[in-house]
Amino acid sequence: MVDCGEGAGAAAARLTGRPVSAERTRSGGPAEVLLVDGRAVMVKRGDGPGAVRAEAAGLRWLAAAGAVSVPEVLGQDERWLVTELVPTGQPGAEAATRFGAQLAALHGSGAPAFGAAPPDGPRDAWIGRAPMRNEPGADWPRWYAEQRVLPYVRAAVDQGTLRPGEAVLVERVCERLPELAGPAEPPARLHGDLWSGNVLWGADGRVRLIDPAAHGGHRETDLAMLRLFGCPFLDRILTGYQDAAPLADGWAERVGMHQLFPLLVHAVLFGRSYAEQALATSRTISDM
Repeated sequence: MVDCGEGAGAAAARLTGRPVSAERTRSGGPAEVLLVDGRAVMVKRGDGPGAVRAEAAGLRWLAAAGAVSVPEVLGQDERWLVTELVPTGQPGAEAATRFGAQLAALHGSGAPAFGAAPPDGPRDAWIGRAPMRNEPGADWPRWYAEQRVLPYVRAAVDQGTLRPGEAVLVERVCERLPELAGPAEPPARLHGDLWSGNVLWGADGRVRLIDPAAHGGHRETDLAMLRLFGCPFLDRILTGYQDAAPLADGWAERVGMHQLFPLLVHAVLFGRSYAEQALATSRTISDM
């Protein structure tokens, strides 16, 4: 049995089978650990039951597509995840264009169903520190409403972040999703939590994706999240994406619809300001 007081360095040594020569911890974040063989690794403690399993399975599933790079998983158990440490650099236009094409290839590698969990990943997973259930579905508008929007509407109402009368506005948008969703598309292999903080610009000029909430979904959802929270050289990313796999007509008008999911997750995690953004987005959609 592992000692509950085990630190990041001890966990790295145990899970990689290599002694540790140095360790640097971050307040509230992963630790950087140097192994005696010279490898630098990142050591992260899971935030909830199944969180490490979900993240490790997501990283492996994204890597298996052979498209966007991710840090290699070097070891894991129920509490700790050890991955390679990637030296970071500055965002660049050429790297962004390549990343856009790679993201298109990742999405195009597909998933068995909307809501499909990565192989060996748990059905009850996480997005950040919020629970996220991977319940498969065949019809995207219905699945998106039932599994990605309404659960967080209910959670926000339960905690008082969203008022019941306000929730009706989002529920009405969900009722209209079949007419708003655009042309039907096959399930894409999503990163699932693609805000700029999870796009790592490597010192070698390659982009890596970290901290996934990977699942099968609509490819426009990943792109909408990139736009919601901003990303360096986003226009170049979209150009690379469009050149590789053009988006369906009307995709720009559907961005707000896809942003409802991350906005409501953030409302549950961080409070009223995100609920107000979700309501404003719902009003815009209702006027379409």
